[in-house]
Amino acid sequence: MFFFNLSIKLILIEMSTKPTIIITGGAGFIGSHTCIELANDFELIVIDNLYNSSQQSIDKVQKLINQKIIFYQEDLLNLNKIDSIFEKHQPEAVIHFAGLKAVGESIQKPLFYYQNNLNSTLSLLEVMKKYQCYNLIFSSSATVYGSQQSPLREDMDIGQGVTNPYGQTKFMIEIILKDVCISDSRWRIISLRYFNPVGAHPSGLIGENPNDIPNNLMPFILKVAINNNTSVHLGDQFNQLKIFGSDYSTQDGTCERDFIHVVDLAKGHLAALQKIDQLSGYHVFNLGTGKPISVLEMVKTFERVNQVLVPYQLSDRRPGDLEVCFCDPQHTKDILKWETEKRLEDMCLDAWKFQKLNPRGF
Repeated sequence: MFFFNLSIKLILIEMSTKPTIIITGGAGFIGSHTCIELANDFELIVIDNLYNSSQQSIDKVQKLINQKIIFYQEDLLNLNKIDSIFEKHQPEAVIHFAGLKAVGESIQKPLFYYQNNLNSTLSLLEVMKKYQCYNLIFSSSATVYGSQQSPLREDMDIGQGVTNPYGQTKFMIEIILKDVCISDSRWRIISLRYFNPVGAHPSGLIGENPNDIPNNLMPFILKVAINNNTSVHLGDQFNQLKIFGSDYSTQDGTCERDFIHVVDLAKGHLAALQKIDQLSGYHVFNLGTGKPISVLEMVKTFERVNQVLVPYQLSDRRPGDLEVCFCDPQHTKDILKWETEKRLEDMCLDAWKFQKLNPRGF
């Protein structure tokens, strides 16, 4: 009777074991929020070289989910180390966030971006194949659509009019992933094309924390707000926000973008993982709201809901900026059964809460 009960217990333990997922770049802005959404259903292994992130984000995620994340500070280009991680943990799927992502830096250092983003992905695919891990979710970008007219749909051609090496690497990797799926029917790969992630976890513990001067709108708004509404001074470069272009043919003359709350974006990865077994081959999905919001509307909403001042200056257009960019999210709703839930007000409130709790970053 003892051995029978022990056998039943072991079977129950085995049945309750959660699938193991490797998350490359899991200490970053989107990666850390995605870890929170996956924690209930998966054992998480994070690989991150911390080039533009901090291990403190992993520590904070562990606090929020009340469980351990296995973390490796490692570069995907270190093939031997990545091989040993796969051999030890035998993952069932990989979410691939890791990669250089600053548009301006990519223009200044194109070889650095091509070498890092392409070679790291190729190395990852080789190791996945070796250990028969054929499920991959790739962190792509709306930049692959180039300058096509919105709303942007997954069946549009990509790669034309991409204006920077960062975007080119996303396009090239998508082509590689598609070819890999054609070559071997065991692969199941989903590319998620992000639009403009903003916001932060409602707890305020984690959020966007760029190491240098921000390239994106919301992080710059946050630092200007800190400089003008608190006793913390981050430098004169954050005394006011510069808005590039006020003469576009939009409602208020400023560019319009598809801003999505990072928590909604993270939940999109969970939806993709839950569906990947039913989708053979290569698939792409937009992650966005489908509702364009102007730069000036973002600034005014931020000021209103947070009751702060964000001084700004209207400036000349910036070369390469699109007038309007937003997605058609219907395909993602139909197949992944996912859609956004957060409002623009939520994005502004949550981002400001994070910034106030972390005025100088982590």
